[in-house]
Amino acid sequence: MMNYYDEIKNELINNEIYKKVKDYSKNRSDLQTYYNVGKLLIEAQGGEDRARYGDGLIKEYSKRLTNELGKGYTTTNLKYMRQFYIFCGKGHTVCDSLTWSHYRQLLYIEDNIKIYYYIKVSISQNLSVRELINKIKIKEYERLDEETRNKLIARDERNNQIKDFIKHPILIKNTFNYQEISEKILKQLILEDIPSFMKELGNGFSFIDSEYKIKIGDRYNFIDLLLFNYIFNCFVVIELKVNEIKAEYIGQIRKYMNYIDKKIKTINQDRTIGIIICKKDNHFIMEYCSDERVYRTTYELINL
Repeated sequence: MMNYYDEIKNELINNEIYKKVKDYSKNRSDLQTYYNVGKLLIEAQGGEDRARYGDGLIKEYSKRLTNELGKGYTTTNLKYMRQFYIFCGKGHTVCDSLTWSHYRQLLYIEDNIKIYYYIKVSISQNLSVRELINKIKIKEYERLDEETRNKLIARDERNNQIKDFIKHPILIKNTFNYQEISEKILKQLILEDIPSFMKELGNGFSFIDSEYKIKIGDRYNFIDLLLFNYIFNCFVVIELKVNEIKAEYIGQIRKYMNYIDKKIKTINQDRTIGIIICKKDNHFIMEYCSDERVYRTTYELINL
């Protein structure tokens, strides 16, 4: 009969030795070791179904490992290793650009699709553990629209669009705890932390200007925010509104988008996108907008 405890102990000892010799790749060794330990724990408990009930064996192993190897092998840690193996066994590839500390935070989450989303975001944005914790805390996944979540469930991301990762609502830091704000103040709050704002919109955004001046006929107009998305290779016009969305806002932003297309964009760039950010949504207004390049979302102020 296989001695699961000795196998687990050997895996952990070998990992400690490997980390001292091969420091540059110790993260990969950690993840592989904890995967293997998780697998052995499942087998020692008689399979995944039985492992869900009763943790007497894990408590026993934890006590023995702590006595023989030192700190780091608590009951909680061993349970995480078991959960890590179960998660990976459901078709999720281990990414060694994330640390065990990243996975520890993700394994709190019961929904595997949500974990998958945060893994992708952590990789694409090079998130630290603290940044990952914050994204989970502000419920970034829950603020994606239903269509985007369905794409994640189906793993169908071939035809992603800018709108897929715009959050609903967008969170904006209310630095001075304003109770009532104007569009000018809303813009100031955004500009105080423009990187966070662009991440709320998704990936690939770069800032061009605020109050971007354009001339239509004999009149000057000012675009609230002009961005560029290097992933989708297009300009993005942002209009800010502190009330409910109205039909005339769609006409306004389309006018600005058409100007950028005719006067600014090059032949190698895709057509301009427009995003209206307002205080309150009105789905009926957008139903009659035939231009699929115009998106909308709402904002929510977060008091600091």
